[in-house]
Amino acid sequence: MSNYIDPLNIMALAPIQPKKSTAGGGSNFFEAMAGAWGQALDKQAAEIQRASDIINGGDDRPAALTELTAQSLKMSFLSNSSQSSISAVGKALETMARKQ
Repeated sequence: MSNYIDPLNIMALAPIQPKKSTAGGGSNFFEAMAGAWGQALDKQAAEIQRASDIINGGDDRPAALTELTAQSLKMSFLSNSSQSSISAVGKALETMARKQ
């Protein structure tokens, strides 16, 4: 049995100093990362809503429709990226926990 302590394990599970102004800021790296992804997705959803409101206001020019399409594709990219990164970090934390 070894007394080796994995520094990545300590860093990943160590509490962080929560900022009082952040929405949903977690108490560890994993929660903080998930909260940051949530904020990025919320921001992108607001951009989609803005582009949609322009079209609903009667501006159905191809440029406005293309803007909405681009914002929607960006949301898809961000959503897939957030799922991938949260899943990868979760699996890494699970692996580290199993090795202890």
